[in-house]
Amino acid sequence: MRIGLILLVLIVLVVILVLAVIVSYNRFVRQRNLVRESWRQIDVELQRRHDLIPNLVETVKGFAGQERTVLIAVTEARAQAEKVRRDPNAGAADQALAENNLGRAMTGLFATVEAYPDLKSNQNFLALQQQLAETEDRIAAGRRFYNANVRNINTRVEAFPSNVIASVFHFGMEEYFEVDDPAVRANVDVDFGEMGSGGGLGSMAPAPPATPPGQPPPA
Repeated sequence: MRIGLILLVLIVLVVILVLAVIVSYNRFVRQRNLVRESWRQIDVELQRRHDLIPNLVETVKGFAGQERTVLIAVTEARAQAEKVRRDPNAGAADQALAENNLGRAMTGLFATVEAYPDLKSNQNFLALQQQLAETEDRIAAGRRFYNANVRNINTRVEAFPSNVIASVFHFGMEEYFEVDDPAVRANVDVDFGEMGSGGGLGSMAPAPPATPPGQPPPA
């Protein structure tokens, strides 16, 4: 009788352990898929950013073709960022480095625009600026969402006892998509209409954090 009770307890414990492993494993799968999906959202916006830049460069060239150094810097930085984006072996950290270099080149481009009033008032240039600003906002929102998902899965990869499941089933740490520029780290609104008061991408002021569709607002 006592042996049967002990056996029953052991069976219950084994069943509970197996269920716990299954639940933990499935949660890792969902979190990993969420990280991948949120990265795809960023990738779509990065591609849009890269597609807008050549048109912007051509428009600037029509008014300021002599600014060859700045135009070449932007073109080369954009090409490198696009190359990294298309590289299946490149991670979020690699992409962040390339995008940071592109951002610095774009800062130089917009600073140069200050010397060309006709360019600043050109309708095609203004339209491209607006599209680029909207794209940057979506990239910033996507980055916050992606990094939150990365933080969640990385915490479970390191914490006990979920780290045991991560080790057994080879769930590793995910890379953050970081931005080096402190001005870009903040939730910013790129106001190209105020370019005269500052350099780079124009005046950057705090804006309410954007939230991807269907997701709860960040805490």
